Amino acid sequence: MSTLLEVKGITKIYPNQQKPGLDHVSFEVMQGEFLGIMGASGSGKTTLLNVLSTIDIPTSGSIRMGGKKIQELSQTQAADFRKNNLGFIFQEYFLLDSLTVQENIAVPLTLLHESAKTIDKKVMELAELFGIASQLKKYPSELSGGQRQRVAAARAMVKRPPLIFADEPTGALDSSSATELLFALSEVNQALGTTILMVTHDPYAAGYTDRILYFKDGHIISELKRCNRERR
Repeated sequence: MSTLLEVKGITKIYPNQQKPGLDHVSFEVMQGEFLGIMGASGSGKTTLLNVLSTIDIPTSGSIRMGGKKIQELSQTQAADFRKNNLGFIFQEYFLLDSLTVQENIAVPLTLLHESAKTIDKKVMELAELFGIASQLKKYPSELSGGQRQRVAAARAMVKRPPLIFADEPTGALDSSSATELLFALSEVNQALGTTILMVTHDPYAAGYTDRILYFKDGHIISELKRCNRERR
C-alpha cells in the first residue's frame, strides 16, 4: 500500500496551557487503511483531528497529503481541500429532516452538479453496503439512531473522498447499533478501499480497525497492528 497521509513532528501549543495539545507526533496513514486513534479525554485526539482536517493549524511540523503540505494552505485553499479530499462522520448525525434518506446521501453529489443517473447509482451502491437500501424513501425521523448514523456515513463517503475522518461515530449508539455501523464501515473499507481514520475511546470500536495509535498527553505512547483483520 502507498502512503496517503504523512505526519511529521506535529506540535500544537495553545496559549495559557502548560502542556502542548500535540507534542512532536509522527505517523503515516496508508491508502485503504482503517486506522484507530485512542486515548482518554484530553489526550490529544481531537486536536489531532482538527489539524489533520485543516480546521486548525499546527504550531510546527509537517502534514502531507497528495503531495501538498496542508498546514500551509490558505483558508480558501483549505476549504477546497476539505471539500475535495475529506469526508466526515460525527457523533451527531446532522441529517436534513426535510429530505429523504436518498436525498440526504445525495447532497454532496448534488452540490457538485452530478447527473441524476450518476447520483442514483452511487447512492444505491453505498446504501446497499450500509444496509439502508430499503430506507431510501423514508425521512430521518422515521429511522433509528443506528440507521441515521449509517445514512450519515454513506453521505460522507458518496463523493469517494480519499480520506474519511470518523469522530466518535458510535458515541451516541447502543451496542447493537454500534456493531452494525462498525461492521458496515469495515465492509466499505474492504470493498471500496476507503481510507478511514477513526477517533474513539471505545476498545470495542477500535477492534474493527487495522491499526490503533494510543495517545496520552499529546504523544503516541503505543501502537497495535492487526495483520490479518477478519470480517465480523
